[in-house]
Amino acid sequence: MNRKEFIQKFSILSLGLANFSFLFSNNQKQYKDLQNDPEGILALPKGFTYDIISKEKQVMDDGLLVPSNADGMACFKGKGDNLILIRNHEIGHVPELSTFFKNNPYGKKFKRYIKKNSNKFYDIKKTNTHCFGGTTTIVYNPIKNKTESQFLSLAGTLVNCGGGPTPWGSWITCEETEFYKGIGINKKHGYNFEVKATESVELFNAKPIKEMGRFRHEAIAFSASGNYVYQTEDREDGLFYRFIPKDKSNLYNGGKLQFLSLKNFRGVDTSNWKSEFIKKGKKYRVRWHDIDYKKDDLRSIGKNQGGATFARGEGIWSNGKDVVFTATTGGPKRKGQIWRYTEQENNDGYLELVFESSSKEELNMPDNITIAPWGNIIVCEDGKGRDSLIGIKPDGNLYKLATNTLNNAELAGVCFDPKGEILFVNIYNPTITMAIRGPWNTL
Repeated sequence: MNRKEFIQKFSILSLGLANFSFLFSNNQKQYKDLQNDPEGILALPKGFTYDIISKEKQVMDDGLLVPSNADGMACFKGKGDNLILIRNHEIGHVPELSTFFKNNPYGKKFKRYIKKNSNKFYDIKKTNTHCFGGTTTIVYNPIKNKTESQFLSLAGTLVNCGGGPTPWGSWITCEETEFYKGIGINKKHGYNFEVKATESVELFNAKPIKEMGRFRHEAIAFSASGNYVYQTEDREDGLFYRFIPKDKSNLYNGGKLQFLSLKNFRGVDTSNWKSEFIKKGKKYRVRWHDIDYKKDDLRSIGKNQGGATFARGEGIWSNGKDVVFTATTGGPKRKGQIWRYTEQENNDGYLELVFESSSKEELNMPDNITIAPWGNIIVCEDGKGRDSLIGIKPDGNLYKLATNTLNNAELAGVCFDPKGEILFVNIYNPTITMAIRGPWNTL
């Protein structure tokens, strides 16, 4: 999308968020029975189907194997009918998986691959790395229902968890770690990296966007204007950040990093674990504070300066003016919260707790989040047991869109194609990426 299309798209989607307070104040459940899957992988409502478009250990077009731990993902328009999916792999520091061993996540040809591409890896020494996180790219033709190609697109990073698409059609992948000491670790970790959406089989140069800060990144979301990039931090006392880029089309040109606090309150714990200090539906004025991106332990610095903390900020989505994000373990039951931040012209804005799960049967630890083209919120659960995709309607009803019947791994990377006709989702481990189709209007 160009910038105009990006703004138009999010202006339309904002209609689905217009009545958020009403939506969540009802807090109803409507879990219709899902149909049994003969393959035992994914249960869906009647009339819906899925196709597996990528699986762990498949041989990719660069000779490597599809790795494990599929997490955050986004979909982009390709050439003709093609779609481009960029998928994170949340693999951490694994010193026992030497690149010379046969059991590394990418297969026997990885050693030879590194020799040709070592200059594009982020953390590497000569031709040896212990950092196996990164991204893979899938080129998929929905008309043919065929995966045209897949390949490694970013390498040498750690714990690539979430991220977010940019207005200019690339993917920002986030490291959910601050690791910088250990066997085979040569650089600091905890950064964001940009990956272009392309059909060319190539590995991109892993260059960190340092001015967006070094912390346990989870995901990012742009405002429609491009003036701000909002960032979540996956810690039980994580901050909520925003980055103000100097150049709205190039994050590498630097900018200003800030953290959020509540106006007239200092150091508020929003988890509601000990006491329900934060009231659902109440709008709290906020302030943004500058913070030096070059400092280590930004979270402690921000907390000492009165920053509000959130119980594992994870998935985030923006409709332009409003930003919606999850706190996976927030709430008295620790089963999750959904927050909304609304921008204001005076640059302060306000924050609102719009949902707080009362039980795992209602919503069990929300993680990745997206908004359907017709306004429904789609949330990936990341709790113990059989995780589901939960849909939330504008009228307040919740419904199950899918359940992982294969294993207890989380569902992740939920995203729609640009036309809003196909929903893509990953099973985390073993990596399985699926394309879901069905009568969306029935939802």
